[in-house]
Amino acid sequence: MAKLEIRQFMCLSDNFGVLIHDPGAGLTASIDAPEARPIEAALAAAGWRLTHILNTHHHGDHVGGNLKLKDRTGCVIVGPRGSRIPGIDVEVGDGESFEFGGHVAHIIATPGHTLDHICYWFKEDKLVFVGDTLFALGCGRVFEGTPRQMWASLRKLAGLPAETSVYCGHEYTLANAKFALTIEPENAALKRRAAEIRALRAENKPTLPTSIGEELATNPFLRAETPELQRALAIPGSAPADVFALVRERKDNF
Repeated sequence: MAKLEIRQFMCLSDNFGVLIHDPGAGLTASIDAPEARPIEAALAAAGWRLTHILNTHHHGDHVGGNLKLKDRTGCVIVGPRGSRIPGIDVEVGDGESFEFGGHVAHIIATPGHTLDHICYWFKEDKLVFVGDTLFALGCGRVFEGTPRQMWASLRKLAGLPAETSVYCGHEYTLANAKFALTIEPENAALKRRAAEIRALRAENKPTLPTSIGEELATNPFLRAETPELQRALAIPGSAPADVFALVRERKDNF
């Protein structure tokens, strides 16, 4: 099986565009489609032809390029069942899978940011594309679901193998690091990572991908059930969903 090739680039103001390519099957997918022009430029630079768009949720900054790209390429648009994603051809749901050439994307429903949000886990490739559910050192705002739903969704992602590479929808990592340090200022792994992130952003380099293991060690939104974070918040023994809700509320007002 040919290894997936990945190209990551910026779209809009702070969205990440990501292309995945199966050279054996000659297939190329865009993970979401924030806008058409940067995606087309990345395709041209790589010499790839767009065959699919794998949408995570319906927000405009993730589907804005769908119809233009579909019109120009005839690509197949895959997305969550029952969503209002423009141009959708194939609907998928939790526990299902989508075959992309010689690779299989396992679908993980992650409601919270939106009710229709899904993630694409390429288990054999050790990759997961999480849209706006999980960010490096952060998570998406809870717009349509509840904090309890969002916590349950994040727990699903936290249960993936630690070595899984994580591709998120936005370059929010520097701001997330500043907030995370207000929650766990004594977390040594977080302090090291924050310094690395500052250096990367000073050189205008991307902070992604991250990994599940890195997030479990440093992301306060994934650490709500750890005694260390609960002690840092002076609420030891609290229900993890309640701890998460408190951290999310603080981030919303940060």
